[in-house]
Amino acid sequence: MKTILIDDERLARKELSTLLKEYDFIDIVDECANADEAVVSIKKHKPDLLFLDIEMPEKSGFDLLEELEEIPQVIFVTAFDEYAIKAFEVNATDYILKPVDPKRLDQLMSKLEKPKKKMDSEQSSKLSYEDQIFIKDGDNCWFVKLSEIRYFESVGNYVKVYFGENKPMLLRSLNKIEERLDEKEFFRVNRKHIVNMTWVEKVDNWFSGGLKLTLKNGEEIEVSRRQSLRFRENRSL
Repeated sequence: MKTILIDDERLARKELSTLLKEYDFIDIVDECANADEAVVSIKKHKPDLLFLDIEMPEKSGFDLLEELEEIPQVIFVTAFDEYAIKAFEVNATDYILKPVDPKRLDQLMSKLEKPKKKMDSEQSSKLSYEDQIFIKDGDNCWFVKLSEIRYFESVGNYVKVYFGENKPMLLRSLNKIEERLDEKEFFRVNRKHIVNMTWVEKVDNWFSGGLKLTLKNGEEIEVSRRQSLRFRENRSL
């Protein structure tokens, strides 16, 4: 598992690097002292995993993730317990408090090693249904599973992501997001919407040969005439 350590404290990086040598599936390909160095390194190495500090000069760990097109698995390393809890809530990949407790690290490594076999081969560009994505909108941050997202909506140069009661905005195009999603699970129903099909409760015929989807929470989204044809072709017995 290609790994990059990102922390402005050299001693903190050295300590973590020493601890990680105990795990043969971890391959530390680089260490970075700030977010700008990390952006360059991530583009170069395409890591599977980041150990990322939150509080760094100039740009925080959250700022770094906001700059990335594709985000690897992230383990936050922080000295601020209350900051971590506020930021990640229950959907975080994980976080470790400084100074790093070897027992806590070992628990985390045990969880990471299990799915490692799936990552040995070249990673697919498609996200799996249970993958988590990082979303930062202003001061609010989430790690949310794709399965929890009802739909994506294009709003100008942004995409609004609907999950729970949240509707954060991502500076991405809907086309870019569509490239990463599995069409069996997420369907582009019209120019502005991609819908999670497991959230669809009812499908009705609509005007001009189109369809109307009713989601489990009662929200309704129209399927364009063109996409309705594809919908019927791909999802009929």
